[in-house]
Amino acid sequence: QPQFVESGGGLVQPGGSLRLSCAASGFSLDGYSIGWFRQAPGKEREGVSCISSTGDIINSRDPVKGRFTISRDNAKNTVYLQMNSLKPEDSAVYYCAAVPSGVTTVHNMCKNLRGTYWGQGTQVTVTS
Repeated sequence: QPQFVESGGGLVQPGGSLRLSCAASGFSLDGYSIGWFRQAPGKEREGVSCISSTGDIINSRDPVKGRFTISRDNAKNTVYLQMNSLKPEDSAVYYCAAVPSGVTTVHNMCKNLRGTYWGQGTQVTVTS
């Protein structure tokens, strides 16, 4: 059964960094676009950053551009989100999701929260 396990979340001070990992099991990430999404309390889920199956196309939403970097290691069946210069407004539960390449564009995946498989989420809290 396809499954994601997110890890790396936690409590960090403003300006700090975290690296989230999303490890897939039960299926290969080859041929899938992967995205990171987040949902803060009382807010709708939003796209953060999405990456194509080959890693050559990345779409990052405006609030995180220049601060967050998505990457993937298909050999390890894992996707990462490096988060730098964290702000309190980045606090949320972060989810990863996968959609078969070709079903939608990376841009559309992030904008419209397209995903076939979803992880359970990892909490990120940015506070002083």
